[in-house]
Amino acid sequence: MKILVTGGLGYIGSHVVVELIERNHEVIILDSLINSSLLILDRIEAITKIKPYFEKLDLLKKNDLNKFFKKHNNIQSVIHFAALKSVSQSVREPINYYKNNVIGMINLLEHMPKGVPLVFSSSCTVYGSSNTQPINENTPFGIATSPYGHTKQICEQIIEAQYKAESNFKGICLRYFNPIGAHPSGLIGEDPKNIPENIMPYLTQVVNGHRKILKVYGNDYPTKDGSCIRDYINIMDLTNAHCKAIEYLKSIKTNKFLESINVGTGKGVSVFELIKSFEKVTGKKVPFKVENRRSGDVVTAYADTKKAKRVIGWKSEFSLSDALQSAWAWEQNRL
Repeated sequence: MKILVTGGLGYIGSHVVVELIERNHEVIILDSLINSSLLILDRIEAITKIKPYFEKLDLLKKNDLNKFFKKHNNIQSVIHFAALKSVSQSVREPINYYKNNVIGMINLLEHMPKGVPLVFSSSCTVYGSSNTQPINENTPFGIATSPYGHTKQICEQIIEAQYKAESNFKGICLRYFNPIGAHPSGLIGEDPKNIPENIMPYLTQVVNGHRKILKVYGNDYPTKDGSCIRDYINIMDLTNAHCKAIEYLKSIKTNKFLESINVGTGKGVSVFELIKSFEKVTGKKVPFKVENRRSGDVVTAYADTKKAKRVIGWKSEFSLSDALQSAWAWEQNRL
């Protein structure tokens, strides 16, 4: 297929682009480079021996988007990653998040070819603070604990409304939990431009001496060790889920299809357990200190993954150790 990947130079997008190319798809990348680097394009080429077509484009600029789709009118599928993604930053900059994530989604749906399958990069944050664990897809949207989570809820609702309005619409919203790790080549991984908001890049940068100390936000949560519990999914598993989802949408004969699917391991790991596991896998000590709870964080979130296996034939295959080893290898290679 000829597949458009928005945000294709970002952390998750770049890994998906690599696997799509390795599955013999033709990939076109759109990215605003707000939180990514053009260097990743060269890294993708180094891994795959193919340099995908890239265009710097902000989805908020409708005229540019319109021109792009007029020029590339034979796109067969779309995977939509392009969005701001930090929970804590969204609490500080809510307007920026609503504008970028929601209007970007609307503009894409308005201009992309009708009837082309869409995989949307959603998030477990749509569930809010769920009292039921593991979380399955029938769990109703909770009250979003951050503007970021709220934008994902809104985007899913917009996609559902468009699905109902169009006679030919096929889509999957992948609600993933906490991606960590890096490509086995060590050439691409999570590399935020600014201070990392996610735990793994911050942790590895601390261990590598680029940051002083890892902050653990809260040790007084009602969990086994007082720290938040998350479902840490290996980036390579997550990548595989996107490829299976877009290929599934292309293969089915129906013109109308929309499902939301969790992508996780089904196992909850606390922040302190994550730190201990990293130390065991790498032999490196992680200096950390406990700080007050952070606004927007939920206590516990891990996935029920039965639907992913049933619908798109996907389940996680990599271990937490695999993800931690690859994240550390990437950090050492990142420089």
